[in-house]
Amino acid sequence: MIDAANVSLGQGSEIGLAIALAVMMFAVALSLRISDFAFLKTHPKMFVGGVITQVLGLPLVTLALAALIAPTPSVALGMIVVACCPGGNVSNLFVMLARGNVAYSVALTGGSSALAFLVTPLSILFWASLYPPTAELIHQVDVDPLPFLVQVAAMLAVPLALGMLVRAKLPKLADRLQPIFQGLAILIIIALIVVGLQGNWAIVMATGLIIVPVAVIHNATAFSLGAASGRILRLDPPSRRALTFEIGIQNSGLGLVILLAQFDGLGGAAAVTATWAIWHLVAGLSLATAFRVWNARRAASGSAAE
Repeated sequence: MIDAANVSLGQGSEIGLAIALAVMMFAVALSLRISDFAFLKTHPKMFVGGVITQVLGLPLVTLALAALIAPTPSVALGMIVVACCPGGNVSNLFVMLARGNVAYSVALTGGSSALAFLVTPLSILFWASLYPPTAELIHQVDVDPLPFLVQVAAMLAVPLALGMLVRAKLPKLADRLQPIFQGLAILIIIALIVVGLQGNWAIVMATGLIIVPVAVIHNATAFSLGAASGRILRLDPPSRRALTFEIGIQNSGLGLVILLAQFDGLGGAAAVTATWAIWHLVAGLSLATAFRVWNARRAASGSAAE
């Protein structure tokens, strides 16, 4: 049922989705500073290890999870699209709340976001082609690889370059514009989810018991991958927390817009991506709170021992 559903925004929506994508990437780019990438020079192993976990590790683990739980093809595609998106900016806030390494978190978010214009579309096509059900689905939807790559890369690269240029040349203007465009980006995501729910409410109610567990399990797997990778890289506890949030918090709103613009709003893919967009905030805040409580208890026990 859900594979046959499509989230439609009506005639002329292509232009609106292109504008939405531009707004979201411009908002991300306004937060990127040259200093964010200095982490690569001072801590190359940490930076490269984190980026590899984000760009290669999460899609690979997602593919394995899809093969294990065998969701419908469109749901599997949504999982892959989410895994191929850059880290979400809200991860930096959660890392700060969790008393993690904020500089590391910001560097990883900046790195994955700066590479997104090329890495995201390439990764989606590559990883989806390795899983037979999604490869067949992409063939059925008639996604032409070259136009897809060019269109998505252009839609991501132009606002990304403009935003980074404004941040570099006009930092005060960037400071004023950043909260405005971030607010617009959040409103766009909310609007897309609401419109999708209105047009497909019966399907959502019928398949919610499938979609929600898939999104929750996938998100928990992503957080676990970040934590495990931190231990493999032998990072200190604050840096492990940062990597945990960077992998567990994805820019799923970007993935949702790409699905609507390039994949005809496939129902299962859009549903799991939208569910992730909501759930990772709940999970991230809960995990950050747990870390803070644990820190407070350790500090209290240390003081008592003294």
